[in-house]
Amino acid sequence: MPIRLSERRPEVSPDRLLSECVPPPRFADVRFDTYRPNPAEPSQAEALAVLRKRGLALSEPRRKRSAWARLGGGRALPERKPGFYLDGGFGVGKTHLLASLWHESAGPKMYCTFVELTNLVGALGLRTAVEALSAYRLICIDEFELDDPGDTVLISRLLGQLVEAGVELAATSNTLPGKLGEGRFQATDFLREIQGLAGHFDVRRIDGPDYRHRGLPVAPEPWPDERVEQAAAERSGASCDHFVDLYRQLAQLHPSKYGALLDGVTTVGITDIRELSDENVALRVVVLADRMYDRDIPLIAGGVPLDRMFTAEMLKGGYRKKYLRALSRLIALANVGMDQPV
Repeated sequence: MPIRLSERRPEVSPDRLLSECVPPPRFADVRFDTYRPNPAEPSQAEALAVLRKRGLALSEPRRKRSAWARLGGGRALPERKPGFYLDGGFGVGKTHLLASLWHESAGPKMYCTFVELTNLVGALGLRTAVEALSAYRLICIDEFELDDPGDTVLISRLLGQLVEAGVELAATSNTLPGKLGEGRFQATDFLREIQGLAGHFDVRRIDGPDYRHRGLPVAPEPWPDERVEQAAAERSGASCDHFVDLYRQLAQLHPSKYGALLDGVTTVGITDIRELSDENVALRVVVLADRMYDRDIPLIAGGVPLDRMFTAEMLKGGYRKKYLRALSRLIALANVGMDQPV
């Protein structure tokens, strides 16, 4: 019998959240040497060169800041910003480069997605999080996003205190730091906080088409639900859930538990996928898609084609980039999971 994610009740401790802050399995072996810049996109080679230089510096033993430097002395001497921010579209290799920087750097170091970071702070509390994370030399944050005013203030305070403690930051996103929050809430109300975040980062743009979709169809043809159930039953460690049961289950769990929900799962099967009209449901599915992609778990799916799961209005709205990223990842996983004949 396949696993039913809708019947699982995972529990996750703060210690586990911290221990899992490493690059996901699909990026465990990437290095700068394995990154292949597109010759048609010079910004890729430029980003690689800059990050190699930063990685070389971070591979050296950590130097203690002098009391004079901590008090702000010596500001006339040019110093690199404590953060590096890599902006670009989907699938151009940003995460590859970020994970490579993490691998190149000496510890203690941490790697997480933006959602994982906010979940961690929520689990620990801001003060405890600052105390715990101040011990790190480097914190890498993938898919940096600000979805609401609360996150804006929280992460601004967190990163500001970490920078003061001498922690270096590296982040990837699909939105430049000065534009974070636009289209999702009244950015002008939090402009001061957003600009404060932007000031921590040396921003680099990386261009190029989404490699996951080069030469691939928009989405694979859905399987009949019976075929999804059958395939899940035949594959060791596979799960299979009705789409409605699955997203109702997600509503009962804190997003920090979505990774644990997938423990031991080798393939995710979903039957009767439908077009979503509730944005809260859609955003939970986005987080699940990220956790599946992190773990490189193939998908087999029935119902509507994946590229019809989010409405046209959603794909034009404030969370557009989240939905497009989720579609890019789910389609890539489905093309792996559904590569055998129906």
